[in-house]
Amino acid sequence: MPAAPSSRSNTIALIAICLAGLMFGLEISSVPIILPDLEKVLGADFKALQWIMNAYTIACTTVLMATGTLADRFGRRRVFVVSTVAFGLTSLLCGLAPDTHWLIVGRFLQGMAGGAILICSIAVLSHQFPEGKARGHAFAIWGVVSGIGLGFGPAIGGAMLAVLDWRWIFLAHVPLAALGIVLTYGAVQESRDPHAGKLDLLGILTLTAAVLGLTYAITQGADLGFSNWIILGVAAATLVSLVAFVLVEKFHPHPMFDFSVFKIRDFSGAILGCVGMNLSYWPFMIYLPLYFSAALGYDNTATGLLLLAYTLPYLVMPPIAQYLLMRYQASIVIPAGLLAIGLGFLLMKLGSGFGQGSGLAVLPGALVAGIGLGLTTTPATNMTTGSVPANRAGMASGMDISARLITLAINIAVMGAILVAGIHASLRGAFGAAFDATQLRAIAERLAGGNLVAVRQEFPQLAALDASGDVVRAALTDGFGNVMLYGGIGVWAIAALSAAIFSRGRAVVEAPACASEGGG
Repeated sequence: MPAAPSSRSNTIALIAICLAGLMFGLEISSVPIILPDLEKVLGADFKALQWIMNAYTIACTTVLMATGTLADRFGRRRVFVVSTVAFGLTSLLCGLAPDTHWLIVGRFLQGMAGGAILICSIAVLSHQFPEGKARGHAFAIWGVVSGIGLGFGPAIGGAMLAVLDWRWIFLAHVPLAALGIVLTYGAVQESRDPHAGKLDLLGILTLTAAVLGLTYAITQGADLGFSNWIILGVAAATLVSLVAFVLVEKFHPHPMFDFSVFKIRDFSGAILGCVGMNLSYWPFMIYLPLYFSAALGYDNTATGLLLLAYTLPYLVMPPIAQYLLMRYQASIVIPAGLLAIGLGFLLMKLGSGFGQGSGLAVLPGALVAGIGLGLTTTPATNMTTGSVPANRAGMASGMDISARLITLAINIAVMGAILVAGIHASLRGAFGAAFDATQLRAIAERLAGGNLVAVRQEFPQLAALDASGDVVRAALTDGFGNVMLYGGIGVWAIAALSAAIFSRGRAVVEAPACASEGGG
C-alpha cells in the first residue's frame, strides 16, 4: 500500500488540479470575447463562429465517460498528464491556426482534452483527499479557482486582446499546461480501479452522432430549408442515433447512462436545474459579448469589464446557495434559482429597449441572471450525486455534466438561429424590397457575427440606405432581444417543470461538499 501523501504533496497536487480547472474555465469564458476579431481577421462567418464554440462543447461530451473508464484502468494520474499534454498541444494548434477550418478542428481536439482533464481532476482529487474535511476543503478550493476562470475569463480575454492578439487566448495555455504537468509528476499519487468496467464505445458513438446531427440540423436548417433532403436525412440519422443510444445503454452491462435513476425525482429535478442553466445562461455567454461589441459599439476591454456583471455573481453566491439548500431544501432553491435566471433575462430584454448606445441598461438583468446561476449551480450539482446511492454517484456526476454540455451545444445553435431570424425580420421590415431574401439572410448572418464595418463594405447599398447605422443597430437590438426573451421564457418553463417534479418526490438535504462548473 502506498504511503499517505504529505501535507506539502497534497498542497502541490491541489495547485496542479486547480491550474487545470482554471484552464478549463478560461477556455469556456474567454473565447467568446474574441469572436468579433475572428470574424475580422480570419473572415469567419456566423456559422463558423458557432462551430468554433460548439466544437469544444461537443468534444467535451464525447470523452466524459470514456475518460473515467480509461483513467480507472490505466491510472488516473497517467491519463490526467496525457490529457494535460494534449490540452497544451491542441491549444498551440488553435493559436497557430491559419484559418477557421483548422481552428474548428483544433477546438474539437482541445475540447476532447478539456473534457478529459475535467473528469480526471475529479478522480484525482477524490483519491488524493479521501478524508471528509480535507476532501470538502480541496473540492471547495478547486471549485472557486475554476469559478475564477469562468468569472474573469471575459475580462482576462479583453485585456489580452488590448495588448496582444486573439492567438494568445489559446497560446497562454501552453506554459500553464507545462507547469501543471511538472506539478502533477511532483505530487499527485497514482491510483487505479482493478475492477474498472469496459469502455461503452457504442454508447459514446451513438450519443455523439445524435448531438452532432441535431446541432448541424439547427445550424444549417435555416439556410438549406428544413424540408431540404440533406436536413431531413440528418434529422432521420439523428433520431436513429438517439434511439440506438437508448437501446445500447439499456442493455449494456456498464452503461454510461443508467436511465433508471430518473425514477428518483430529486435526481430528475436537479438534472432539470442543470438543463435550465445551459438552456439560457451559458449559451448566452457566447452572444452577450457580440451584443456589447456589435449592437452597442464597445471595444474588447470594455466588453470584458461589462461581462463581469454577468459572471461575478457566480463566484460569490455558492456559499449563500449552500446555506439556502440546508435551510429550504433543493425543491425550493433550484427552481428559485432558475426563476431568477429567467427574471434576469427578461430584465435584459427590457433594458435593451432603452438608451441604445449604453450597456448600463442591461447590467441589472445580467446581475440578476448571474445571481440566479449562483443559486442553482451548487444545489443542482450536490443533488444529482447526493440523491442516488453512493455506488452510483460517479455515474450520476457524468450524467450531470453530459446533460449540461449537450444542452449547451444545442442551445448555442438555437440562440444563433433566433438571433439571425430576428435581425433578418427587422431588416426586412425596414428595407422592404431593397434586397432579395438571399441578400437579407446573408446580411443578417454577417451582422450577427459582429463585424459591422465589413458588412457595410460588402453591401454598399446597405451603407447608402442606412448612412447613420441606426437601422442596423435597431435590427441587432431586435435580434438580441429575441434571444433574451427565449432565454427567459425557456428557463422559466424548465423551472416550473423542475418544481413540479420535486413536489412529487421527497427532497434530499444531505449532499456531498463538491463544486462543479456551470457550463462546462
